[in-house]
Amino acid sequence: MVELLVTYLDMTAPPSGPALASPVATATIGRENLSLAAYLDLYRAVGEPLDWDQRLRMPAAELSALLAHPSTWLNVLRVDGTAAGFCEFNGVGEPVVELVHFGLVAAFQGRRLGPYLLDSSLRAVWATRPQRVWLHTDTNDHPKALSVYQRAGFTVRERRMENFPD
Repeated sequence: MVELLVTYLDMTAPPSGPALASPVATATIGRENLSLAAYLDLYRAVGEPLDWDQRLRMPAAELSALLAHPSTWLNVLRVDGTAAGFCEFNGVGEPVVELVHFGLVAAFQGRRLGPYLLDSSLRAVWATRPQRVWLHTDTNDHPKALSVYQRAGFTVRERRMENFPD
């Protein structure tokens, strides 16, 4: 077991101010229904450096059903047509929405694409009128994750040490 500091954050109102402009002219963001293989390729590309494994441990049929569910949204960032990152939400259309996964492929980091992807995706989810959007991040996530979430409008609800399988 490994012990990590987990921070839970909430957003109770849509992003304020104007939407962030794309920092890269060829960047696009859209809701996509990826095949299981394409989803797992993108999940690995974003998550391997951060030790993401939750989706890799799920049975394929269960993951396929989750991805096909209408309340699961995948907003994919593409640069010149190449998948560069994604936001995955569960519970869209319900009062409480969870931002389950968010991140960029390493080659696309450091270009202000993360805040752009997050802002655009949150605005799309808030158009469905949830009461709250929440997420959790931990000490394995990107060092800038917490500050990016807070700049996007999330506030810390709770911090606690939790144990995870090694």
